[in-house]
Amino acid sequence: MRKSTKQYLIISVFLSLIISSCSTLNVVKGYNLEALETTEFKVPYFSNPEMDYVYKTNISVYGNELSGIFIAKKINQTTHRVVFTTEFGNKLLDFEISETDFKINFIVDELNKKILINTLKIDFRLLLRNSYTVKNQYDNKENKVFLTEDGKRNNYLFISKSNDRLVKIVHTTKKKEKINLIITSENNIFATKIVIQHYNLKLKIELNYLQTQLN
Repeated sequence: MRKSTKQYLIISVFLSLIISSCSTLNVVKGYNLEALETTEFKVPYFSNPEMDYVYKTNISVYGNELSGIFIAKKINQTTHRVVFTTEFGNKLLDFEISETDFKINFIVDELNKKILINTLKIDFRLLLRNSYTVKNQYDNKENKVFLTEDGKRNNYLFISKSNDRLVKIVHTTKKKEKINLIITSENNIFATKIVIQHYNLKLKIELNYLQTQLN
Protein backbone atom coordinates (compact mmCIF):
# COMPACT_ATOMS: atom_id res chain seq x y z
CA MET A 1 0.00 0.00 0.00
CA ARG A 2 2.82 2.38 0.95
CA LYS A 3 4.72 1.52 -2.24
CA SER A 4 1.62 2.13 -4.34
CA THR A 5 1.00 5.48 -2.64
CA LYS A 6 4.63 6.54 -3.11
CA GLN A 7 4.55 5.62 -6.80
CA TYR A 8 1.31 7.55 -7.23
CA LEU A 9 2.86 10.64 -5.63
CA ILE A 10 5.95 10.44 -7.83
CA ILE A 11 3.81 10.06 -10.97
CA SER A 12 1.55 12.94 -9.88
CA VAL A 13 4.52 15.27 -9.29
CA PHE A 14 6.09 14.23 -12.60
CA LEU A 15 2.88 14.86 -14.53
CA SER A 16 2.34 18.22 -12.87
CA LEU A 17 5.85 19.30 -13.86
CA ILE A 18 5.24 18.22 -17.46
CA ILE A 19 1.90 20.02 -17.62
CA SER A 20 3.39 23.13 -16.06
CA SER A 21 6.38 23.19 -18.40
CA CYS A 22 4.20 22.59 -21.46
CA SER A 23 1.57 25.17 -20.63
CA THR A 24 3.60 28.07 -19.30
CA LEU A 25 7.28 27.17 -19.97
CA ASN A 26 9.42 29.88 -18.39
CA VAL A 27 7.77 32.65 -20.38
CA VAL A 28 5.40 33.68 -17.58
CA LYS A 29 7.41 32.40 -14.61
CA GLY A 30 6.57 34.63 -11.65
CA TYR A 31 3.29 35.79 -13.21
CA ASN A 32 -0.14 35.12 -11.73
CA LEU A 33 -2.96 33.54 -13.71
CA GLU A 34 -5.81 36.06 -13.87
CA ALA A 35 -9.39 36.23 -15.13
CA LEU A 36 -9.59 37.33 -18.78
CA GLU A 37 -10.25 41.03 -19.30
CA THR A 38 -10.71 40.45 -23.05
CA THR A 39 -10.98 37.54 -25.48
CA GLU A 40 -9.43 39.46 -28.38
CA PHE A 41 -6.38 41.67 -28.63
CA LYS A 42 -6.17 43.95 -31.67
CA VAL A 43 -2.68 44.99 -32.73
CA PRO A 44 -2.45 48.72 -33.55
CA TYR A 45 0.87 48.62 -35.41
CA PHE A 46 0.79 48.23 -39.22
CA SER A 47 -3.00 48.64 -39.15
CA ASN A 48 -3.49 51.87 -41.12
CA PRO A 49 -4.05 51.16 -44.86
CA GLU A 50 -3.18 54.78 -45.69
CA MET A 51 0.36 54.47 -44.31
CA ASP A 52 3.52 53.01 -45.80
CA TYR A 53 5.55 51.60 -42.91
CA VAL A 54 9.20 52.09 -43.86
CA TYR A 55 12.11 50.68 -41.84
CA LYS A 56 15.88 50.45 -42.13
CA THR A 57 16.60 46.73 -41.89
CA ASN A 58 19.62 44.91 -40.49
CA ILE A 59 19.73 41.12 -40.68
CA SER A 60 22.34 38.98 -38.95
CA VAL A 61 22.50 35.37 -40.23
CA TYR A 62 25.19 33.08 -38.83
CA GLY A 63 27.69 35.93 -38.57
CA ASN A 64 26.80 37.52 -41.92
CA GLU A 65 25.37 41.05 -41.86
CA LEU A 66 22.84 42.29 -44.42
CA SER A 67 21.15 45.67 -44.59
CA GLY A 68 18.37 47.22 -46.62
CA ILE A 69 14.88 48.73 -46.51
CA PHE A 70 11.66 47.06 -45.35
CA ILE A 71 8.31 48.47 -46.51
CA ALA A 72 4.94 47.14 -45.31
CA LYS A 73 1.48 48.28 -46.35
CA LYS A 74 -1.96 46.98 -45.39
CA ILE A 75 -3.73 46.38 -48.71
CA ASN A 76 -7.04 45.02 -47.38
CA GLN A 77 -8.66 43.89 -44.12
CA THR A 78 -6.55 40.74 -43.81
CA THR A 79 -3.46 41.18 -45.98
CA HIS A 80 -0.21 43.15 -45.96
CA ARG A 81 2.20 43.60 -48.82
CA VAL A 82 5.88 43.53 -47.84
CA VAL A 83 8.83 44.63 -49.95
CA PHE A 84 12.52 44.28 -49.12
CA THR A 85 15.01 46.35 -51.12
CA THR A 86 18.68 47.16 -50.98
CA GLU A 87 19.64 50.59 -49.66
CA PHE A 88 19.94 51.66 -53.32
CA GLY A 89 16.34 50.63 -54.06
CA ASN A 90 16.92 47.33 -55.84
CA LYS A 91 14.07 44.92 -55.04
CA LEU A 92 15.04 41.71 -53.25
CA LEU A 93 11.72 40.29 -52.10
CA ASP A 94 8.07 41.21 -52.60
CA PHE A 95 5.27 39.20 -51.00
CA GLU A 96 1.70 39.39 -49.71
CA ILE A 97 0.87 37.84 -46.36
CA SER A 98 -2.17 37.20 -44.17
CA GLU A 99 -2.96 34.74 -41.38
CA THR A 100 -3.90 32.08 -43.94
CA ASP A 101 -2.23 33.04 -47.25
CA PHE A 102 1.26 33.77 -48.50
CA LYS A 103 2.01 34.87 -52.06
CA ILE A 104 5.44 35.72 -53.46
CA ASN A 105 5.34 38.38 -56.17
CA PHE A 106 9.12 38.55 -56.65
CA ILE A 107 12.24 37.07 -55.11
CA VAL A 108 15.89 37.12 -56.17
CA ASP A 109 17.42 33.70 -56.74
CA GLU A 110 19.83 34.05 -53.81
CA LEU A 111 16.91 34.33 -51.35
CA ASN A 112 14.69 31.72 -52.97
CA LYS A 113 15.36 29.05 -50.35
CA LYS A 114 12.51 27.11 -48.72
CA ILE A 115 13.89 27.34 -45.17
CA LEU A 116 14.38 31.11 -45.47
CA ILE A 117 10.92 31.69 -46.94
CA ASN A 118 9.25 29.58 -44.25
CA THR A 119 11.14 31.43 -41.52
CA LEU A 120 10.18 34.85 -42.88
CA LYS A 121 6.59 33.69 -43.24
CA ILE A 122 6.40 32.85 -39.51
CA ASP A 123 8.23 36.02 -38.45
CA PHE A 124 6.08 38.43 -40.42
CA ARG A 125 2.82 36.71 -39.66
CA LEU A 126 3.63 37.39 -36.01
CA LEU A 127 4.57 41.00 -36.72
CA LEU A 128 1.73 41.93 -39.10
CA ARG A 129 -1.17 39.97 -37.64
CA ASN A 130 -4.27 42.12 -37.07
CA SER A 131 -5.64 40.44 -33.94
CA TYR A 132 -5.17 37.53 -31.55
CA THR A 133 -7.78 35.41 -29.73
CA VAL A 134 -6.87 35.33 -26.04
CA LYS A 135 -7.06 32.03 -24.13
CA ASN A 136 -5.37 32.89 -20.81
CA GLN A 137 -4.07 35.98 -19.05
CA TYR A 138 -1.12 36.37 -16.68
CA ASP A 139 -0.13 39.46 -14.70
CA ASN A 140 2.74 40.89 -12.68
CA LYS A 141 3.51 44.46 -11.62
CA GLU A 142 4.95 45.54 -14.98
CA ASN A 143 3.03 43.59 -17.60
CA LYS A 144 -0.06 41.62 -18.43
CA VAL A 145 0.45 38.68 -20.77
CA PHE A 146 -2.15 37.28 -23.15
CA LEU A 147 -1.70 33.65 -24.15
CA THR A 148 -2.99 32.88 -27.65
CA GLU A 149 -3.00 29.67 -29.66
CA ASP A 150 -1.29 29.57 -33.05
CA GLY A 151 -2.08 26.18 -34.59
CA LYS A 152 0.03 23.71 -32.59
CA ARG A 153 2.06 26.58 -31.14
CA ASN A 154 1.41 29.45 -28.74
CA ASN A 155 2.04 33.18 -28.65
CA TYR A 156 2.55 35.18 -25.47
CA LEU A 157 1.73 38.88 -25.91
CA PHE A 158 3.29 41.19 -23.32
CA ILE A 159 1.35 44.42 -22.73
CA SER A 160 3.05 47.11 -20.64
CA LYS A 161 0.86 48.31 -17.80
CA SER A 162 2.54 51.72 -17.82
CA ASN A 163 1.24 52.68 -21.29
CA ASP A 164 -0.99 49.75 -22.36
CA ARG A 165 1.21 49.01 -25.40
CA LEU A 166 2.30 45.72 -26.91
CA VAL A 167 6.03 45.43 -26.14
CA LYS A 168 6.89 41.79 -26.81
CA ILE A 169 5.65 38.60 -28.47
CA VAL A 170 7.14 35.22 -27.58
CA HIS A 171 6.33 32.42 -30.05
CA THR A 172 6.63 28.91 -28.61
CA THR A 173 5.99 25.25 -29.21
CA LYS A 174 4.37 23.39 -26.32
CA LYS A 175 7.82 22.87 -24.80
CA LYS A 176 10.26 25.43 -26.20
CA GLU A 177 10.55 29.14 -26.89
CA LYS A 178 11.22 29.68 -30.59
CA ILE A 179 11.01 33.41 -31.44
CA ASN A 180 11.28 36.57 -29.36
CA LEU A 181 9.86 39.71 -30.97
CA ILE A 182 10.57 42.94 -29.07
CA ILE A 183 8.72 46.15 -29.94
CA THR A 184 9.63 49.72 -28.99
CA SER A 185 7.05 52.44 -29.65
CA GLU A 186 6.31 56.03 -28.78
CA ASN A 187 2.59 55.68 -29.48
CA ASN A 188 -0.02 53.16 -30.59
CA ILE A 189 0.28 54.21 -34.25
CA PHE A 190 3.60 52.64 -35.27
CA ALA A 191 6.55 50.84 -33.75
CA THR A 192 9.83 52.77 -33.79
CA LYS A 193 12.04 49.69 -33.40
CA ILE A 194 11.43 45.96 -33.79
CA VAL A 195 13.87 43.15 -33.02
CA ILE A 196 13.10 39.57 -34.08
CA GLN A 197 15.40 37.07 -32.38
CA HIS A 198 15.32 33.31 -32.96
CA TYR A 199 16.24 30.90 -30.17
CA ASN A 200 17.23 27.92 -32.34
CA LEU A 201 18.70 29.79 -35.31
CA LYS A 202 21.50 32.32 -35.49
CA LEU A 203 19.11 34.79 -37.06
CA LYS A 204 18.30 38.31 -35.86
CA ILE A 205 16.24 40.90 -37.74
CA GLU A 206 16.25 44.54 -36.60
CA LEU A 207 13.87 47.13 -38.03
CA ASN A 208 14.27 50.85 -37.31
CA TYR A 209 11.52 53.23 -38.39
CA LEU A 210 12.48 55.57 -41.23
CA GLN A 211 9.25 57.25 -42.30
CA THR A 212 9.85 60.53 -40.46
CA GLN A 213 13.23 60.82 -42.14
CA LEU A 214 11.82 60.13 -45.60
CA ASN A 215 8.94 62.64 -45.39
